[in-house]
Amino acid sequence: MHLNFNCRNNRGNPANKIVLMKKFFLLLLSLIAFFNSCAQKKSELSKAKTKELMGKTIYDFKVESLDGKEIDFADFKGKKILIVNTASECGFTPQYADLEKVYEEYKDKLVVVGFPANNFGGQEPGTNTEIGAFCQKNYGVTFPLAAKVSVKGDDTAPIFKYLTEKELNGVKNTTILWNFTKFLIDENGKLVDTFVSTTKPTDEAITKYLK
Repeated sequence: MHLNFNCRNNRGNPANKIVLMKKFFLLLLSLIAFFNSCAQKKSELSKAKTKELMGKTIYDFKVESLDGKEIDFADFKGKKILIVNTASECGFTPQYADLEKVYEEYKDKLVVVGFPANNFGGQEPGTNTEIGAFCQKNYGVTFPLAAKVSVKGDDTAPIFKYLTEKELNGVKNTTILWNFTKFLIDENGKLVDTFVSTTKPTDEAITKYLK
């Protein structure tokens, strides 16, 4: 039996380990550089989107409605606007009934606009048609509903970028943590305040601005 004592062919050779470690280190550096580059591009894209929205007011936004038509926020001048990111399979979904109640009660001075979104827990998986049918059948919704959008992340809808960034809305930064976060706009298009999911549309925290 032949035993090979040649250190150069020995995998335990410290020199080989150093070479492998160098290769691993270079690979790690390459990966870090790649991810940093991606993050920088995302940051630059976000800044570019913010720049595009600078100087806009809520009345500059037009969005697609659930039935494929257009919702023009300029049509709501002179009224308060309550904007909500909604979902059909959420624990807060029954708030659709509260939104409809508030909309009916204060219709002369308030418009409610729902934005179905699937960002949290995958709780809005349906199509626009399915969402519309669900809202009509279960809650008799008559207030405007926008087509399904994203309210968080790189593909955030421009109107929600505006609503959540103080640099754009001039009032406050807001992080949307879950479905049914609410944004109240006054009669002049100014953001009044935002409300978390647990604040119902019928709560005094919101209705005090409507009376």
